[in-house]
Amino acid sequence: MNILVCISHVPDTTSKINFVENDTQFDTNGVQFVINPNDEFGLTRAIWFKEKQGAQVHVIHVGTAPADPTLRKCLAIGADKAFRIDTPAIDGMAVAKELAAFVAENPYDLIIAGRESIDYNGAMVPGMLAALLDIAFVPNCVGLEVDGNNAVAEREIDGGREKLKGSLPMVIGGQKGLVEESDLKIPNMRGIMQARQKPFEVLSPKGSENTTKDVLFEKPAPKAAVKLVPADDIDQLIELLHKEANVI
Repeated sequence: MNILVCISHVPDTTSKINFVENDTQFDTNGVQFVINPNDEFGLTRAIWFKEKQGAQVHVIHVGTAPADPTLRKCLAIGADKAFRIDTPAIDGMAVAKELAAFVAENPYDLIIAGRESIDYNGAMVPGMLAALLDIAFVPNCVGLEVDGNNAVAEREIDGGREKLKGSLPMVIGGQKGLVEESDLKIPNMRGIMQARQKPFEVLSPKGSENTTKDVLFEKPAPKAAVKLVPADDIDQLIELLHKEANVI
């Protein structure tokens, strides 16, 4: 089984976020970047298939050279080969088209992407990729078993979970539950050394057109000051909830 894992290169949630150029550009100075958590769950599940079923695991990213250390980490975790399509990831549809063009030339049995990236939270690329390739898609995937050409996937739905059966090829949008945080792999020294010898290809983009662009970034408004009400002053509390909070 050949597996392709789509990787996003995202800011660590502990990083301080700022914008430049009149709030039209994200300021990357001093920002620590990591593997998108939903993608890391998917990569870990792919490595499980490698260890248990002898699958070949490749990772791919649409973006520029600063993402290379993130892809090297994926190789150190256990992926066999990495690809980077050398174009900025500005628009979800353009990213999906670049990935689809790559897969059309290099077919895979299973394509694992994260449900969404934690920077833009668009949750669009996996579904668009599946549509462009005209293959099955399972979003919000929290369980996956593969036996030959048959797959059983489990996904979260409102109020519960749904189990689906289908045939490969397939695209899934993975998330926590596909594996647990305790299952995530930390690269060891041997993996880091081996990653230096594994294939890493930088590919030219197909020139997919961006149909959207970032116009302005804006931080959330700061939280208002807290008002403390004496425990025995119920009338004041009710008045504040009614006139200021507008909740009663």
